Amino acid sequence: MDFEYDLKYCVLTFLWSFMISLFAMPSIISMAHSKKLLDAPNKRTMHTVLTPRLGGVGIFAGFFSALTIFGDFKNSDSGVQMLLAGSVILFFVGLRDDITPVSVFKKFFMQVLAAGIVVFFGGVRIESFYGFLDIIILDEGVSYGITFLILIGITNAVNLIDGLDGLAGSLILFVCLFFGAAFLLGESPYVFVAIALAGSLLGFLRYNFYQAKIFMGDTGSLLSGFVVAVLAIKSVDLKIEGVNMPTMTLAVLIIPVIDTLRVFFLRVLDGKSPFTPDKRHLHHVLSAFGFSSRVVVFLLLVINLFFIIIVYQLGQIWTITQVVFSIIGFALFFLSVPTIFRRTKK
Repeated sequence: MDFEYDLKYCVLTFLWSFMISLFAMPSIISMAHSKKLLDAPNKRTMHTVLTPRLGGVGIFAGFFSALTIFGDFKNSDSGVQMLLAGSVILFFVGLRDDITPVSVFKKFFMQVLAAGIVVFFGGVRIESFYGFLDIIILDEGVSYGITFLILIGITNAVNLIDGLDGLAGSLILFVCLFFGAAFLLGESPYVFVAIALAGSLLGFLRYNFYQAKIFMGDTGSLLSGFVVAVLAIKSVDLKIEGVNMPTMTLAVLIIPVIDTLRVFFLRVLDGKSPFTPDKRHLHHVLSAFGFSSRVVVFLLLVINLFFIIIVYQLGQIWTITQVVFSIIGFALFFLSVPTIFRRTKK
């Protein structure tokens, strides 16, 4: 590979996105209050006061400007450019939804459009199972289908965990820092994508921890979820000595992915649509035990780190199939314990 990363530009990318996001937030908060663009509390939300939900505007500004200025487009494939194109689409549909509600069908259609751009024009695609279920190379049709499923699935999983002050931003920041380190070690230009999003999220979090002055809204969650989904697909191809990247990618995304699957399953068991809003997400359950929002965020980050360490160790001795099934099974059980305990307590 001809790409030569420069740590200096990685630091500049992070600092630029962080500063743009950090200094944009007060103006966005002020504008949102003056224009009455506020999220009202209801029985499903955790906040108790009217709060702006346009934090995604600042996140996008930091991310997009940092990546276009410092990103290594010369040595990257077209995937980075197409990721930016898809990000612009989801930014505007998210912004529209944060101002005037957009139908589920329209949001889904725009997600498919953004995914199609990075898949068909950017070459972002899962082409192998890397030995999972003894499958190496995927048929082209299956490859496209799984890629779309991952892109849209992770995008929405990130959107669904945005229900507690500081949670989504902290988890995504953690994920981006992991991917940033992985792409740096793998000498991939996607390191700038991960670092640009990480910096902008850190600037946003200054105003998002309890009691939040602003939420990221769909503008931020759709953008962040989409970028993370692309990073996840690109990360599985990295060759880092001693690291099984396919299983490590699953481990770093274990909280949003497994929690979403768990909640969908519980809703279907109750005869409801899997997309019916409720308070069954893990952060809702932990909050119901009396934990503060900061403690809940800390606990989930520790759990995420725990799974990464376990998967790294298992990847040294087990096959990818054994690791994937074991970690998914253990995660479903582990993340369901609070819900089971809460029901028993009642």
